[in-house]
Amino acid sequence: MSETLLTVRVAARQAETAEVSTFELVAADGGALPAFAAGAHLDVHVPGGLVRQYSLCNAPSETHRYLIGVLRDPNSRGGSAAMHDAVQAGDTLQISAPRNHFALDENAGHHLLLAGGIGVTPILCMAEALAAGAGSFDLHYCARSADRMAFRTRLAGAAFADRVLLHLDDGDAAQKLDIAATLAEASPQTHLYVCGPAGFIEAVLDTARAQGWAEARLHREFFAAPVHDDEGDSGAFEMALAQTGITVQVAAGQSAVAALHAAGVDVPVSCEQGVCGTCLTRVLEGTPDHRDAYLTEDERAANDQFLPCCSRARGRLVIDL
Repeated sequence: MSETLLTVRVAARQAETAEVSTFELVAADGGALPAFAAGAHLDVHVPGGLVRQYSLCNAPSETHRYLIGVLRDPNSRGGSAAMHDAVQAGDTLQISAPRNHFALDENAGHHLLLAGGIGVTPILCMAEALAAGAGSFDLHYCARSADRMAFRTRLAGAAFADRVLLHLDDGDAAQKLDIAATLAEASPQTHLYVCGPAGFIEAVLDTARAQGWAEARLHREFFAAPVHDDEGDSGAFEMALAQTGITVQVAAGQSAVAALHAAGVDVPVSCEQGVCGTCLTRVLEGTPDHRDAYLTEDERAANDQFLPCCSRARGRLVIDL
């Protein structure tokens, strides 16, 4: 199963910080690009054959370009390093049409936007959209230091600059983000949107849940699924394919999707990190060991679907393939 890819040209590349660069992408044929909504991301086919997800950080009203911000990850598995080392202005890339798993809730009375580090990219897009539509919001942006705070100049000059609060890890205590106090001050009509490192997201969501926030008011975007190091949860298991009647053995340490591909079963994949949802597969019997960052807690509890790129099983699974 394949999707139609778009060919784009890198119209410009700019260093936002020593670690973050933006890439402005335009249609290679000079035409308009598919529309997108705040919170959307692209699958980018980076040099070397990898596919990585990057959030759009320009205003959704712009149809002539996509703007993405890429952090050079010191623990890169190849994607961010390739973007920084091998992609320059004038180059062409293959991308997917925009996808959105982090959309704004149109029924929210107020939007509380919390960003940590490179997680500011979709949050910027949300702020642009809300400001253009006269939406009610506040934006909190946390970074380690001023010189590592990408888009600081853009935020300072934005029409919504008065709704932005910046928090620096190396600054004085008074300006640091007090998650509990910030969430406690929110009205019951407020929806929360958080993006950034997994630890930041987990701290925000854990605090919100402890304060009684309903799951429907909590929205998060991950760049990678959390790491699982539980003993034994990478053991072997088997999957019975309901449509074909075959059984596929998944070896210890082997991903379910790799085992499926080795058996000649075509399952579409993209991020291979449990983030994008491309490989989402229906579960008919058995209990998945969810290791993704895509499904909500309620969806995981239902145990009727899983992401074979990263998740495993607690025993035998029967899947709808």
